[in-house]
Amino acid sequence: MLQDLIEAGFGNKEDLNCAEKILYGANEAYHLGLSPEALKLSAGFGGGMAIGSVCGALTASIMVLSHLFVKNNAHASPVIKDLSQELFTAYEQEMGDIHCTPLKDKHRTPELKCQKVIAKAAEILDTIVRREREKGTLQ
Repeated sequence: MLQDLIEAGFGNKEDLNCAEKILYGANEAYHLGLSPEALKLSAGFGGGMAIGSVCGALTASIMVLSHLFVKNNAHASPVIKDLSQELFTAYEQEMGDIHCTPLKDKHRTPELKCQKVIAKAAEILDTIVRREREKGTLQ
């Protein structure tokens, strides 16, 4: 699914940032049907919102979860808060942090850039989406 796309270099040719790779890739992998204008909303989240804060791959993953599991708004969704927390907790356990700067320091390489960081977010997102689809909780 999404992890396979990311590991195959999805978005490299287009020079997408971490958040864009997740949202654009999820649009393809999960058949979200997002418009080009909606996809552009992820642009400013790359590089931890350009200040090294929460990794853009994670913030875009929350965008994907919101699209899939929120019908009207967050307060009306019985699962978005729990799924978001699950994503962040699992990611931090696997990667040691959720913030861009320490993740880059630990995992970024000149050759692959942040591919490992993005692929891990995609892997966890795939796991959540697959499980919730099987349970029938998608909106």
